[in-house]
Amino acid sequence: MKALVFALSAALALALAACSSNQSSGKSSGSSSSGGTGSTSDQIKQDAKDATLTTKVKTALAADVGLSTLKIDVDSAGSTVTLKGTVDSADKKQRAEEVARKVDGVATVRNQLQVKAGG
Repeated sequence: MKALVFALSAALALALAACSSNQSSGKSSGSSSSGGTGSTSDQIKQDAKDATLTTKVKTALAADVGLSTLKIDVDSAGSTVTLKGTVDSADKKQRAEEVARKVDGVATVRNQLQVKAGG
């Protein structure tokens, strides 16, 4: 479990570094027309918040015994979390949504998990 938390933390750090460098290079060409450096800073902050929330949800899903072995993709935009992937049963789909909803900072969960046929 500690290894998983460490791995997720490392992934978050790498993602934040990548977002930061991508946003800086991507926005610099457009900032001359908009004239605002605040929007770049705000976008980086929002990207960091989104990445943090995604990591918190992934950690919560990994900590749940019934869901820990499933591959569930998690995306965050603001306080909305989207779950994607395939699960074995409708119960696991519902459980994943419940776990995600309980994470601090999540206001809305878009559950796009698919139940495997015959599962």
